[in-house]
Parts: sequence; C-alpha cells; structure tokens
Amino acid sequence: MKIPFSPPYIDDDVKREVLETLDSGWITSGPKVLALEKLVAEQTGVSYVACCNSATSGLMLLLHWYGVTRGDEVIIPAYTYAATALVVMHLGAKPVLVDCSPDFNMDVAQLRQKITANTKVIMPVDIAGWPCDYNQLNEIINEPEVKSRFKPTTSNQQQLGRIMILSDAAHSIGAMYKGKQMGHGADFTVFSFHAVKNVTTAEGGAMCINLPQNFDNGAVYKTLKLWSLNGQTKDALAKTQGAGWKYDIVYPGFKINMPDVCAAIGLAQLRKYKTVILPERRRVFNEYVAQFSKYPWVQLPPQDTDEKKSSYHLFALRINGISESQRDQMIDHITATGVSVNVHFQPLPLLTVFRDRGYTMSDYPVAYDSYAREISLPIYPELDSAKIEYIVNAVVSAYHLIHS
Repeated sequence: MKIPFSPPYIDDDVKREVLETLDSGWITSGPKVLALEKLVAEQTGVSYVACCNSATSGLMLLLHWYGVTRGDEVIIPAYTYAATALVVMHLGAKPVLVDCSPDFNMDVAQLRQKITANTKVIMPVDIAGWPCDYNQLNEIINEPEVKSRFKPTTSNQQQLGRIMILSDAAHSIGAMYKGKQMGHGADFTVFSFHAVKNVTTAEGGAMCINLPQNFDNGAVYKTLKLWSLNGQTKDALAKTQGAGWKYDIVYPGFKINMPDVCAAIGLAQLRKYKTVILPERRRVFNEYVAQFSKYPWVQLPPQDTDEKKSSYHLFALRINGISESQRDQMIDHITATGVSVNVHFQPLPLLTVFRDRGYTMSDYPVAYDSYAREISLPIYPELDSAKIEYIVNAVVSAYHLIHS
C-alpha cells in the first residue's frame, strides 16, 4: 500500500472555483483574494485579514511594519522551521533562540531570561497546530519591569509601547485557545496556506490584525496591502474599475501579493474547513491516539483540553528510549512499507546557516530530545481506518525491528 505524507485536499468544489477564476480572465490579485480575506476574518473572528504570497512573506512584512532592523532582537523557539528565523535575519536583526517545552512549543519560563533592551518582538510558533500559552506571553510583555526596558525607535513601536507578539501560526488555523479561534492571542497572527497545510492556496499566507484599540486596524490593513504590492497606490483590479490608469509609488514596498488563481483553491477549502476538513483531521488524530495508547514506548502528541484545541496539522509521534540514529532506522523501515513519514523539525542549531553563526545545539536539550525521537505520521481526511491501521502496524513493526 502506498500512503503519501500530505497530499492537498482537491475536490470538485476546488476545481470548479479554480476553473471559474481561469474563465473569468482575472487570475492575479482581485476579487477572490478579497473574498478569502473576508472568509478568514469571519472564521477567526478578527476584523481585518490581509493575504500575501506566503506566511514567510507575511512574517517579514509585519516585522518590517514594526520597524525591526539592525541591532534589534526577536525571540523565537529553537524548535521551528528555518523561515521563522530567516525573516528576522533578512531585516538585519538577531534571532534569539529559546528551548522548547515537552509539548514542542516555546518554553515561556525560559523566554523571560532572554528579554533585553534590544528585544522588539516575541514570535511564538504553534508547532503541529498546538497553541502556545498566549496569556502567559501577554502577561510577561505587560509587566512593568519588562515594559520599562522596551526602547521604541519607530512610531509604531512608540504607539504599542511594548514588545510585539507576532504569532507564527503556520500550522494552527482552526485551533482554539481559551475558547477563541487562533488569531486573538497575539498582535498579529500569520497562517500558512502552503501546499501541505490544512488549508492551501498552493503557496500563500494570511496576516490577522489584532492590535490594541489605540490602533486603527483598518488603516493597518490598507498599509499592509499597499506595502505588499510595491507601495503602489492602485492595484491592477482598481485600474479596471473606472479608477484610471495613473498610480503612484508612495513607499518602497515588496512584491508579495497573492494571486486570485491561488486564492480560489483556499476559498473552496475554507468553506468546508470547519464542517469537513478539520473534523476529518480530528478523526484521524483520535484514531491514532486510540491505537498507539496501548504501547508504552510511544509518547503521544498533546491532546485537546478545555484550554487548548489543536488544528491537527501534524501527528508528531515520539518514540521513548531511542536515539536519533534509531529513529532514522525506523523511518527507513516505515518508508519501505510504502508509508511516507517526515520529521518536524530539525532544531535550528543543527542547520549550517545557524551553526555557523554560533548557535549550539547543546544549549537547547529539550528541543534536541524531541527532535531525535520524533516521527510525523500522515494525517488528512482521505485516510480511512484501514489505512490508519496499516500506518500504525508499519510503525510498530519498525520499532520491533530496531529492537530485535
């Protein structure tokens, strides 16, 4: 049996939406993007959402909006995909790494020790779709001592008056924290619509704006849209709406807008996300939990509580009592059965670009321990009980093979 790791959810509704866009003659940023922004806002309960061509671009744009630059520090987890750190580095700032907790997410207790006068942003990451502890993060940044050390250097920093929380929520659309959809715990929350995510636009991202009341979130939305299209005062669609051809460039912006042909995929998926896609991912997750619970050598991923509910983006299994090389052997055995699995993630200090800059893996022992024992299993709606049982048997057999 061949079981891919994470195929995109493409049904007839997705195909119809894309074909409608192609037939319309309008495939770049236009009405589909605006519709997707509106739908994300409705489903998350925030007022304004701006789409762009990737979550990575969205994170970088928001750091730029806040004025993050050379000499500044941004606190991120050591256990994350490289893009979380690269967006900081692209602006000339320094990523400051924090070890993770046993739930994979940033260790909030250690984070406090990393805050300096140069800290401008904390960027938590909801690994596998499991929400971080946003209440604790907000309590820390609003402590009088922490706020007194904050040194604003731009008007936006002056207006916020504290460290900004920018959530890398690439995995967690549809997750819940304290009874609210993801999008409310941070000043900005960025979702990914990459090809392997719960909702995809092939490539894409969405920036949810949740700034305090002293900001005009609508004005911030307009700024982000302007800056995502070269700082141009009129997009291509506006030029066709009787607005005339003439435009101005009022800011040295970026070219990171999302096209309509991509937004169409996400629109069709998001319309059935809460009723079909997310419940089916939950079903697969729960079937894995039921089957793996009988094995004492399995460490299950975090499961839903009254406070947190996952988006079930990954089923991040950890195997007790094995080494990194034994984990790799298990993956080889599993793959040989036709089951495609993955590892999420290599902690940043293991990667050359960070190791060469002085980051050392031994400084983040929890992150390394989780990584060395982790195997990400397929989790998506098309997996029926027979396929899930096949995957579980492949993992169990692989475990016994390395212990034979």
